[in-house]
Amino acid sequence: MFSVTVRDQIMVAHSFRGEVFGPAQRLHGATFVVDATFRRPDLDADNIVVDIGRATQELKAILADLNYRNLDDEPAFAGVNTSTEYLAKVIADRLAERVSAGALGAGARGLTGIAVTLHESHVAWAGYELSL
Repeated sequence: MFSVTVRDQIMVAHSFRGEVFGPAQRLHGATFVVDATFRRPDLDADNIVVDIGRATQELKAILADLNYRNLDDEPAFAGVNTSTEYLAKVIADRLAERVSAGALGAGARGLTGIAVTLHESHVAWAGYELSL
């Protein structure tokens, strides 16, 4: 399996509901380093997994919709605990939509998977993987 990973970051504010979250039930900020990995079993006609420039551009566009936002105020997240794991899925799903729409180029149609990892710090991260 071949893979290419691109990276960016976001800064958000949010709060959680539920005792399991302790002090994070209060409004707080989070900065995430975001890795998006694109996978396929074979390289395309140009011997690449995906156009790195396009992948970087699309990840940046998706993250722009989240960056510097209080997620508690965003209608798309009403009533949702926007955990690291959940946000990884949101980003992966949005990337999959961009692949399907052709935004990453025709060669990206051969992708078989996307994995998104959000790094909360140097000691904790979470991710989500989906098959295409």
